[in-house]
Amino acid sequence: MAEDLRQLLRGIEVFADELPAFDPSTAPATPEELFTEWLLHALDSGVRVPHAMTLSTAGADGDPTARVLILKNVDAEGWQFASDSGGVKGRDLAERPFAALTFYWPELARQVRVRGPVAAAGRDASRADFLARGVGARAESLLGRQSQPLTGLAERDSAVAASLARVEQQPDLVAEGWQLLTVRAESVEFWQGDKGRRHTRLTYLAAEDGGWQRRLLWP
Repeated sequence: MAEDLRQLLRGIEVFADELPAFDPSTAPATPEELFTEWLLHALDSGVRVPHAMTLSTAGADGDPTARVLILKNVDAEGWQFASDSGGVKGRDLAERPFAALTFYWPELARQVRVRGPVAAAGRDASRADFLARGVGARAESLLGRQSQPLTGLAERDSAVAASLARVEQQPDLVAEGWQLLTVRAESVEFWQGDKGRRHTRLTYLAAEDGGWQRRLLWP
């Protein structure tokens, strides 16, 4: 069985579609500009949920953990996401305020990796972000039980239903620990796959003067 699975996995074609070209010499001066170009291209190309990303954190013991969530925005300040401070990622970031983000758009063979310290936005910005979420998402977040043990799905459904009724009665409720967070990138790598395995890797490194240095890497 293990050998059959090994052969099955080896037989999956990785770069099956026509891939976009990427000339790093024409890349813009900042990584957020290039990221926005790639994100919009992914959206136009029909990539589903192109704003989904893997967030990797580590606690005080250095033990890493990762999960997929949604990008909220990207600008000159960095890459934004949101989290409840009481969850695993919230506790990790309180102990070690650094994170890595990974975006992968398989249809385009494109990957973006972002690394840097994480800063929390002010209360007003975090509140606005929470209230912009859908009713169901707010109801779930107001429970404040993320990653806690659950006795059964009926318990979940009952608690969510009660929280949803509460939100409908009090639409301005905001989860106490909700935070809007920004990864202030120190490095951003853009990876463009190639069918001939001549992959292109371009990294932006934060410079002391506030600008960016660009560097090509071997695939």
